[in-house]
Amino acid sequence: MAKYKSDAEAVDALSAAFKNLRQEIGKVIVGQEDVVKKVLLCIFCDGHSLLVGVPGLAKTLLVKTISDALDLGFKRIQFTPDLMPSDITGAEILDDNRQFKFSKGPLFTNILLADEINRTPPKTQAALLEAMQERSVTAAGEFHQLPLPFFVLATQNPIEQEGTYPLPEAQLDRFMFNIKVGYPTFKEEVDVVKSTTTNKKVTLNKVLSGEEIRFFQQLIRKIPISDNVLEYAVKLASKTRPGTDMATKEVNNYLSWGAGPRASQYLVIGAKGNAAINGKYSPDIADVKAVAEDILRHRIVKNYKAEAEGVTLENIIAGLL
Repeated sequence: MAKYKSDAEAVDALSAAFKNLRQEIGKVIVGQEDVVKKVLLCIFCDGHSLLVGVPGLAKTLLVKTISDALDLGFKRIQFTPDLMPSDITGAEILDDNRQFKFSKGPLFTNILLADEINRTPPKTQAALLEAMQERSVTAAGEFHQLPLPFFVLATQNPIEQEGTYPLPEAQLDRFMFNIKVGYPTFKEEVDVVKSTTTNKKVTLNKVLSGEEIRFFQQLIRKIPISDNVLEYAVKLASKTRPGTDMATKEVNNYLSWGAGPRASQYLVIGAKGNAAINGKYSPDIADVKAVAEDILRHRIVKNYKAEAEGVTLENIIAGLL
């Protein structure tokens, strides 16, 4: 995209596009500004997001609205206990000429909403795992490339755990962000009820195309980062590993497992993206801190002592920061 004279100009354009996107999404989604910001940041960083919140907080609507504001393909899969891997990836079928041909599943899109991802068995979750990591699908020994950009935005309900299959650590690690979706404030809820109980229809303008998103994803990777900020990010991830040299007393006491190297990579990419959407040309330590909680939350595992003493993951991360 040669329309920008320099990378600095391109970063300014990214920052402006981000503001336009938020404005457009704000026509439909009232409040939840922090959640919207994080999901968009994740998209610009070419990552996947897991949205965790009780039913009725507009998680599904949020993902649908974001796809409406971006000129991208969108599909939704409602995860259920009887969902098979081929229901997601597609399957080989016999055509009229009695030849096998691959019929693409809903996975072949740009934005995939995986609704209630923990309601489906591990076999089906694993089919999604390959797609998230490799951006491709293998079916009947054949390799199929997914369209790019490709994001999985998954939702999970934290309260009703009967009949659910908790996501394995390897699958959780594929998500860049674990975003907590909270209740709206009283004023926001009044606005939500006002806007959703009339017959007023809102049309959104398309802000970015798939090609522009791909360009901005590459741009974020090109952003320079100083050694001290990079080392801060790596140290932060290293401190979460109990029994290692860098582990803090609190980590040794309350964690049974820490974050792997992928956390360090995401902290750096996330910091670069956070700097870019705020119009900065290089990230600082504040940018690492801004993304740390959502990146570390699902990568560290509490032990029974933390459970017994009521210590939350957020407490532990806040201590590390």
